Amino acid sequence: MQSRLVPFQTPPSVEPRKPPVTVFFEQSESTDCRDLIAHLNAAFTCSARCLTSTLGAKPACNAELVIWKRAAARNRLDPDVAMAMAGVPPACPVIVIAEDTDAIECDLHGRNVADFVVRPYTSQELILRARRVLGLTGPVAFADRPAVGKIESIVVGNSPILTKEVEKLKRFAACDAGVLILGETGTGKEVFAQATHYLSSRAARPMVAVNCGAVPAELMEAELFGHVKGAYTNAHMSRTGLVSEAQHGTLFLDDVDCLSLAAQAKLLRFLQEHEYRVVGSNAVQHADVRVIAASNRDLAAMARQGTFRDDLFYRLNVLTISLPPLREHKEDIDALSRHFLRQFAQRYQRPACKLLPAALLKLLGYDWPGNVRELGHVLERAALLCMACTLDASDIDLPVPPQDPVPTEEFQAMKARVVQSFERTYIESILSSTHGNVTEAARVAGKNRRALFELIRKHEITPASFRPAANH
Repeated sequence: MQSRLVPFQTPPSVEPRKPPVTVFFEQSESTDCRDLIAHLNAAFTCSARCLTSTLGAKPACNAELVIWKRAAARNRLDPDVAMAMAGVPPACPVIVIAEDTDAIECDLHGRNVADFVVRPYTSQELILRARRVLGLTGPVAFADRPAVGKIESIVVGNSPILTKEVEKLKRFAACDAGVLILGETGTGKEVFAQATHYLSSRAARPMVAVNCGAVPAELMEAELFGHVKGAYTNAHMSRTGLVSEAQHGTLFLDDVDCLSLAAQAKLLRFLQEHEYRVVGSNAVQHADVRVIAASNRDLAAMARQGTFRDDLFYRLNVLTISLPPLREHKEDIDALSRHFLRQFAQRYQRPACKLLPAALLKLLGYDWPGNVRELGHVLERAALLCMACTLDASDIDLPVPPQDPVPTEEFQAMKARVVQSFERTYIESILSSTHGNVTEAARVAGKNRRALFELIRKHEITPASFRPAANH
């Protein structure tokens, strides 16, 4: 099972105690291990063991929770034998991290397996799942929470086609009805869902996200609504559902088209009545939850074909946001690129790279089938491998040769957009090469200093950010 509990929540208080948690790695993954432990230590007293090198070399495990990180199939250990050798008590709850759903079928005889997480996952998701297993309540604070009420801190881009959807988002956030977000993979559906939540009156409450395509059909009801002990095979302990986790906040159903027809019926009743039953219980629970759904498929066509309930489609399709593919708003690539490069600089503790004009032109010439997500991955790879603080065309590694951009707008409008992008990238590149010295940059550009300064002000560029002192 996989759900993503989006961690941007405002804490009313600090958790007084950090329960001891042990992470078991089946094989040495030093970087992965260090990063995971560093994040988990925000909420727990965390330790790690690599079983291939430390079995039998450590004292008995006294953790209140074990996180078992499975290796690839060919390198897997027998987890029950390994945990017994590592001194893990049989009653200790275990969260299993698997490479894929096939790896979930692990042989843990007599072990208290409380949850499964399938890669990819986030450390924040793991923290919130671990807290749920340990019975800890209350919201959790994370450092990367966006600024509530500021759309600019969440959504990047100002092209007309994107601005139209952003304006709809602002209006939708002000009411409490459900929202359906449509768009190709990688267009930013979860980002828009976050923005809708954090601009709403529910911003201080949790936002919980679940990937409907990653949860087995037979477990979806229990994942959403929770279950009592003994409700079904392997239900060794009671567990709250994601609807309960999202109480007074927002539940985000990503890839809602992947729900089985049976799960769709359960979801429809919940949306209509705002009530549900925990699996294995007869008691009716009431929920105050706003539901945002997302899909990269044509739900109307699926409803006509009978693969998606038409009554559920009508229920979801009240307020709709349709996100354009990146190839239809390439004028945002410049702003998105600068946003990603600043983000990577902060994440990896290094100076932010600047895009040279040739690099931007290469990005503009690509069709981006993976949309904004693909752009972020390409720039992250370039920023990590680049030895300088500037990215040239040769630093941009695209999977296929870039195609010539196909004109989709009037000549004057396209010319103005390209000129504006060129001006910004050119000014940033010469300021970078002159370390923020405007006089020297004007000399290099062959322009009057005042004229260059007007361009700098037009594009809201800060010369001081290019000076050496600003990078330290």
